[in-house]
Amino acid sequence: MAPPNLTQADAERRAALLAVSSYVVDLDLTDGAGGPGEKTFATTATVRFTCAEPGADSWIDFVGAGVESAVLNGTALDVSGYREDDGLALPDLRAENELTVVATGTYMNTGEGLHRFVDPVDGGVYLYSQFETADCKRLFACFDQPDLKARYTLTVTAPSDWKVVSNAVAEVADGVHRFAETEIMSTYLVALIAGPYASWHDEHDGIPLGIFCRASLAPHMDHERIFTETKQGFDFYHRNFGIRYPFGKYDQLFVPEFNAGAMENAGAVTFLEDYVFRSRVTRFLYERRAETILHEMAHMWFGDLVTMRWWDDLWLNESFATWASVLCQAEATEYTEAWTTFANVEKSWAYRQDQLPSTHPIAADIPDLQAVEVNFDGITYAKGASVLKQLVAYVGLEPFMAGLRAYFEAHKWGNATFDDLLGALEESSGRDLSDWGAQWLRTTGLNLLRPQFEVSPEGTFTSFEIVQGGARPGAGETRTHRVAVGIYDEDSHGRIVRTERIEVDVTGERTRVDALVGTPQGKLVLVNDDDLTYCALRLDPASLTTLIDRIGDIAEPLPRTLCWSAAWEMTREAELKARDFATLVSGGFARETEIGVLQRLLLQVQTAVASYADESWAAEKGWPQLVEAMLAGLDGAEAGSDTQLALVNSLSGSVLPAAVLDRFAAWLDGRDVPAGLTVDTDLRWRLLHALVAHGRAGEPEIEAEHARDATAAGERQAERARSLVPTAEAKARAWQRAVYDDEIPNAVQEAIIGGFAHPAQRGLLGGYVEKYFDSVAEVWSRRTSERAQSVVLGLFPSWAVEKGTVDAADAWLADDTHPPALRRLVTEGRAGIVRALAAREFDRS
Repeated sequence: MAPPNLTQADAERRAALLAVSSYVVDLDLTDGAGGPGEKTFATTATVRFTCAEPGADSWIDFVGAGVESAVLNGTALDVSGYREDDGLALPDLRAENELTVVATGTYMNTGEGLHRFVDPVDGGVYLYSQFETADCKRLFACFDQPDLKARYTLTVTAPSDWKVVSNAVAEVADGVHRFAETEIMSTYLVALIAGPYASWHDEHDGIPLGIFCRASLAPHMDHERIFTETKQGFDFYHRNFGIRYPFGKYDQLFVPEFNAGAMENAGAVTFLEDYVFRSRVTRFLYERRAETILHEMAHMWFGDLVTMRWWDDLWLNESFATWASVLCQAEATEYTEAWTTFANVEKSWAYRQDQLPSTHPIAADIPDLQAVEVNFDGITYAKGASVLKQLVAYVGLEPFMAGLRAYFEAHKWGNATFDDLLGALEESSGRDLSDWGAQWLRTTGLNLLRPQFEVSPEGTFTSFEIVQGGARPGAGETRTHRVAVGIYDEDSHGRIVRTERIEVDVTGERTRVDALVGTPQGKLVLVNDDDLTYCALRLDPASLTTLIDRIGDIAEPLPRTLCWSAAWEMTREAELKARDFATLVSGGFARETEIGVLQRLLLQVQTAVASYADESWAAEKGWPQLVEAMLAGLDGAEAGSDTQLALVNSLSGSVLPAAVLDRFAAWLDGRDVPAGLTVDTDLRWRLLHALVAHGRAGEPEIEAEHARDATAAGERQAERARSLVPTAEAKARAWQRAVYDDEIPNAVQEAIIGGFAHPAQRGLLGGYVEKYFDSVAEVWSRRTSERAQSVVLGLFPSWAVEKGTVDAADAWLADDTHPPALRRLVTEGRAGIVRALAAREFDRS
């Protein structure tokens, strides 16, 4: 069932009343006979806390199978009326209090609370915790909100062959792990990971380092690379943050069926185990894994050492960690073009989220937990990080770092707000930032920046202005932008390179750039060169011609990426026809040097053809032309290169002709495989998925491949394959399991959803628009947030780009009894259909 929904008002009231000093927690993860428990576990918590108003009442949180007893200050409480929604009532509190709660916890399979997983390879039982935003109460009774920090002492009884990891170090004897008392931290940062994990250990700068994964994945763990990137991160953050890593040891644990990329538990960071690459991947995925490693490490300071008071400052945690991790990548690791990836990946996510009707200010009001659980979005992470990058450009990197160091020192081990950080930055930079914060954090939408200039007969600027449009969607505000204007021209080798760069503060509707008067116009003008600000970028007609005709000649990856991004945003805004974007990408991707940019372009062009282009053109010309271009690129790619693998991966998700399917079938059989291409485990599945989706393989082939890959990942791949079968019966079965089977793990549910709506199968899905709107509210009320969001987002009928889908959404939204968080997600799905309809209409024109 859905968990209790704590409101900000209730949290503030409890925080004003209570201060928590410590928890002592005893957990038994065994079945009583030394083996692992199956359904439940014993949990006892003793919490010491003060009350500012003796005699007042409060409550403590717990979600589990039941509460056996509770003793407050020596008096047994009546627990017979305990309900998860209400917590456990604590009457007549004293100034100093001690509470002991004995309860039974429940193992989860949703990636929330204490998740339990059985490895199909060897039968090993693996546990890990995931408590953000407020699921620590699934492990032990606690005051589960970020501003009631405490110290924690855990004792864990586990099977004797298990490793048990938490936030502190432990002494182990006879299967009992006694952990040292932790530093002060919030409940959502408590961690417990247990099972027969494989592990590797190292040390750096006095910090013990550990890496863990399931035993069956151990042969694939590239621990030396991860240790190297971890050490690079610590060195960079120590140089810049002013306070050494504060949590003693540092373990990184790759865990099964994880819902997010990672979680910043203090000293015990958990990661999606897909980051243990069991098959060949491109360099882009190594770069993204490194960003995740450094993102979580940055949280040790920003989030763990200094923590937000309430979830309305979640954006600051995540934005800062994203910004810091990319800066660290660019300056301290091999990924020196990390800001290009940021422009390509994070900015694209932010633009997409910020153009939705549900967009919200970066500093959003978060009235309750359900609101925050749908706010882990492109505004909170990517727009926030983009705006922090703009703030750094505005005040300067060194003043920003100086302010950051002062902020850490002033608020370490406590809770703080964005106003506290802004005050530190004002002190270090000498700038008044109050208006900046109001402009950027309390508004929505993007400003459009474009150049407007006049040129002499000799080709030099006689005037130059940057024109700023009002933010939309939103109230139409203009903002102050620190930007670089870049002028690019052709060099003697035919490359388009930067010949001039001017930084300027853009304010109001028009900003003159007199420093460019007399400068040659060149071939390309970028008014957000180096991607310093967050804006929609448009090009002048001559620069747009350069983009379309010569994008591959732009020498440096970041300006080239900004041009690709401008073209994609124009496509999404129905300013560039989807078919023209497809032609641009098909003709230009072969010269793209950044593999991450290439992979994103291929994904975008598939979206353009599938959703933004006229359906008839897409079927008759769009898909065939795109597939032909990818095949030509594949034939010309270097053997064994990332480009070769990226193109095969993209082909496998396209609408394919019989000749390509014949090639895929041959590759699966080991025949006529392109030189350098390794048809390994994961690629075999991708090829099989393509064959299944087009009716060229079925259940016998799926069963055979699953037998060949009898792992947890193999099970998920087989479930996806069955969902891809192009029959009405297969779709009905997939729908039934995803929507109504509450016992399957979340990771399996997501695999089923991932195969439901292949672009070649939209004719099978007509009846599911009505089914979606008939069932989505009940799913939301019945399931936890993670399980429900997978269905609400993953099965929204985005395949049905029709007015009828909009009408169905409108009819559903007319019922104002639906919870606000659910209404937001449905509204976002509706907006995607409206955008696709407009793009298709423009594409036909």
